[in-house]
Amino acid sequence: MKNNYLILFLLCIVFFGCTKKNKSDKNVNLSEDSLATYLSLANDINLPFNYKQGYNKKAFAIVINQKNDSLNKVNLFKIANRYYNMSDWVSYLETTELILDRSRSSRDSLNMAKAYSYLGDYYTVHAVTDSAFLNYFRAEKVYLKINDHYNLAKTFLSKATLQYNEGDYFESEINIFKALRILKQQKNVNDLLYDCNNLLGILYNEREEYRKALEFHQNALRILADKSIPADFQLKATSLNNIGFVNLRMRNYSKAKVYFIKGLEEKNLFRENTILYTIILDNLAYSKFKLQESEGLPGQFFKALKIRDSIGLKSGVVLSKIHLSEYYAFNKDTFRAIQYSKQALVLSRSLKKIRDILEALKQIEVVDPKNASVYTKEYIRLNDRMLKAERKMGEKFSRIEYETNEIKDQNSNLQEKIKTLVYVFSICTLIGLVFYVYKTQKAKNRELLFKQQQQIANEDIYNLMISQQNDIEMTRIKEKKKVAQELHDGVLGRMFGVRISLDSLDKIEEADACLKRKKYLAELKNIEEDIREISHDLNREKSELINNFVLILNKLFENQQQTYPSKLVTAFDSQIKWELVSNAVKINLYRIIQEALQNCNKYAQAETITVEFKSEINHLAVAVFDDGIGFNVKRTKNGIGLHNIEYRAAECKGTATIKSAKGEGTLLLVKIPIDQKINLQKK
Repeated sequence: MKNNYLILFLLCIVFFGCTKKNKSDKNVNLSEDSLATYLSLANDINLPFNYKQGYNKKAFAIVINQKNDSLNKVNLFKIANRYYNMSDWVSYLETTELILDRSRSSRDSLNMAKAYSYLGDYYTVHAVTDSAFLNYFRAEKVYLKINDHYNLAKTFLSKATLQYNEGDYFESEINIFKALRILKQQKNVNDLLYDCNNLLGILYNEREEYRKALEFHQNALRILADKSIPADFQLKATSLNNIGFVNLRMRNYSKAKVYFIKGLEEKNLFRENTILYTIILDNLAYSKFKLQESEGLPGQFFKALKIRDSIGLKSGVVLSKIHLSEYYAFNKDTFRAIQYSKQALVLSRSLKKIRDILEALKQIEVVDPKNASVYTKEYIRLNDRMLKAERKMGEKFSRIEYETNEIKDQNSNLQEKIKTLVYVFSICTLIGLVFYVYKTQKAKNRELLFKQQQQIANEDIYNLMISQQNDIEMTRIKEKKKVAQELHDGVLGRMFGVRISLDSLDKIEEADACLKRKKYLAELKNIEEDIREISHDLNREKSELINNFVLILNKLFENQQQTYPSKLVTAFDSQIKWELVSNAVKINLYRIIQEALQNCNKYAQAETITVEFKSEINHLAVAVFDDGIGFNVKRTKNGIGLHNIEYRAAECKGTATIKSAKGEGTLLLVKIPIDQKINLQKK
C-alpha cells in the first residue's frame, strides 16, 4: 500500500512539473512572438516616428530582462539598428553601450567588436571624429584577433569613410583597398563591395578624376543588380545621386538633373533614408539653379535645409546655406546672400572642417566684396595648409608606390638568389654526402683491416701460448716419467725390501727383533721423506703450469728492460686466480700492456714505468703509470693507440680510463670483470 502511495505522489510531481514547464514554454513563446512583432513594427516605414519608437522601447523592455547570452545581444543589436534608422540617437547610444557592457562582462569578443563599430557609426554621424576613429580602431584590433575577415573589411571601410570626411584621402584610399583585398577572398559580400566602389567613386571625384569616379560609381550600380542586397537600403538612390554629383562637378547640369530626379523617384526614399533624400533634393535644386530653372526654387533648398537642421546634419546645413547664398546672390538679394554665407562660415568654423570653411569663405568673398580681402587671406592660409597636407600625402603615396615597386624588384632578385642558393646548396649537399659516404666507407675498411690485423696478432699470441703450453706439457711428461722411475726404482724397491725384512722378524727372537724393527721403522721414515719431496716437486710443477701467462708477461717485461732505458717496475697480486681468466681476455690484456709500453717508449720520456696487476671485487685491474711529460687527453683522445686500448677493453666487457696532464705523467687504468668467487665455487 505504501508503494502505491509513493508511485501516486511521484506521478503528481511529474504532472505538476510538466504543467509548470508548459506554462513557462508558453510564456517564452509569447514573449518571443511579441518581441518579433514589436521589432517588425519598429521597422515599419509607414508608421509615424512616435509609434516606431514606442514599439522599439517595448521590444527593449522584453530583451533587457533576458539572459546575457549571444541571442540576447543579437536582439539588442536589432533594437539599436531600429533606433539608428529612425535617428533616435540618444536611445541608439544607450543601447549600444549596454551591448558593450554585456559583451565585456561575458567576454564576448565578437559582439564587443561589433558594439565598438556601432559606437564609431554614432560618433561619425555626430562629427565627433576622434571618438569615432578610436572606436573603429578598437573594433579593428578585436576582429584581427579573432580572424573575422568580413567584419574586419567592414571596419576598414568605416575608417576609410571617416578619413575621407576628414580630408585624409590618401589613408582613406589605402583602407578601401585593404578592404577590397579581403573581400576578394570572401563570398556573398556584395554589400561591402558596393560600399568600396561607391566610396572610391566619391574619393576620385574629390580628386577631380571624374572618369575614374564615374567608372567606380557605375561598378557600384551594377553590383546592385544582385537582388541579395535589400532595396530598403536605398543604395540605388545613393549611386544615382553620386553619378549625378560627378556630372554636376563636370558642369553637365542636364545629365546631373536627370540622375537626381531618378534618385528622388526611388520608392520610400524619404522614410527609409532621410539624409540621402535631403542630399538629392539639395543637389537637384542646385542643378536647376545652374540651369537657371526657377521651378521649385528656392523652396527645395529650404526644404533640404529644414530637414538637415532638424536631424542635426551640420555639414549638410553648411552646404544648404552656401547654396542659398549663391541663389540669392544670383537673384541680386545681397543681404540674404551675405547672411546665409556668414551663417555657413560660422557653422563650418565650429565644425573645424577645412573644406567646408573654404567653401564658405569662397562664397562670402563673392557676396561681401568690402571684406573680401580679409576672407581672401584666411582662404589662402587655410588653402595653403590643406594643399601642403595633400602634397605630403601625395608624396607619401608616391613614395609607397616607389618602395612597393622596389620591393617587387627586390623580391624578384631575391627569388633568383634563393633559386641559385638552393642549387648551390643542393650541389654542396650532394658533394658532402658523397664525401661522407667515401669517408665512412674508408673508415669501415680501415676498421676491417684493423680487425684483420688484430685477429692475426691474436692468432700469433695464441700460437705462442700454445707453443709455450706444448713445451710445458713436454716438461710435465718428462717429470712424470722421472717421478714414475724414482717411485719404481727407488721408493718401491726400498719398500719391498722393508716388507721382506719385516716378514722375517717372526723367525727371530724378541730381543733381536726389537732392534731390527726400529731399524726398519727408520727406513720407512726415510721413504716417507722421499715421497714428500716428490709431492713437493709435483706441486711446484702445477704452480708453474698455472702461471704460464705470467711467464709470458715477464718475457715481455724482460724485453722492455733490455731494449729501453726507462726503469720498469712490475707487481702481481697473488690473489689473482689466473686459471679463471679466459684466453681471449689474456690475449687482449697482453696487447693492451704491449700498446701502453709502446706509447710510453715513444712519447712519455719517462724515467720509471710501473705496471701493476690487482685483484678487486669481481674485477681484474691493470694499471700502467709513467712519470713522463704527460699530454692533453682531450686533444689526443682520438689517437689510434688509445683507440685500440679502449676497443680491446670493451671487447673484454671492461673499461679503460686514461688520466694525464702536461708535466704530471700518465695513468692507464683497465678494469675487466671476472666473477672469481662464483667460478671458484663451480670449479
